[in-house]
Amino acid sequence: MGISYKPLWKLMIDKGLKKTDLLTLAKLSPATLAKLSKNQSIDGTTLDRICTALQCQPGDVIEHVP
Repeated sequence: MGISYKPLWKLMIDKGLKKTDLLTLAKLSPATLAKLSKNQSIDGTTLDRICTALQCQPGDVIEHVP
């Protein structure tokens, strides 16, 4: 399967955030949010912005699914 952002969505639920909140907090484009929703790859800079905005580590955002 590859990369999954399931941990990101769980983290956002735990923090009471919506996808639109993530757009604003991490300064993401709608296209990037669509990539996340489809479990497509994102670059390291985007991952860094998400982790900074949510005050978490990359392992809190992504997981590898064999």
